[in-house]
Amino acid sequence: MSNRAMSEASRREVRAGLEPCLARLWRYALVLSKARDVADDLVQATCLRAIERADQFVPGTRVDRWLFAILRSIWLNEIRSRRIRQGGGFVDPEEVLTTDGAREIEVNITASAVLRAIGRLPEAQRETVLLVYGDGYSYAEAAAALAIPIGTVMSRLAAARATLAKLK
Repeated sequence: MSNRAMSEASRREVRAGLEPCLARLWRYALVLSKARDVADDLVQATCLRAIERADQFVPGTRVDRWLFAILRSIWLNEIRSRRIRQGGGFVDPEEVLTTDGAREIEVNITASAVLRAIGRLPEAQRETVLLVYGDGYSYAEAAAALAIPIGTVMSRLAAARATLAKLK
């Protein structure tokens, strides 16, 4: 396959894979940022970068994993910039959740408690917990997405579980 044909195949595959991943990308962005508006911006920036750099995607590989890696890279760059500017802007998970009806209130109370507990974890544990438990990544997939050894994934999850168990 020529470079041009491969590039076109990459663009098609990226565009087709964007929409099915949006909700998962947003959830991941929300856990990382703890702010709904920041999560929106992260997902938008991820989509834009994916479209702009679609020729870098390898056809036949998993678009979702590539998109998560892009989002994480953008987030880390934002963290670095924020540290330089000494800014903040995070909101509590409770403010992110909406309530509508009795059942939804109960679900939101539970979700709020879980998000609050996860939000207290160090960032590395928080993102690992989301990928493995929230999005169903295998340990190997999470390790690849985070560019860390699989043992580090297992260690982060064990530490997160221990911390969360103490919060009961």
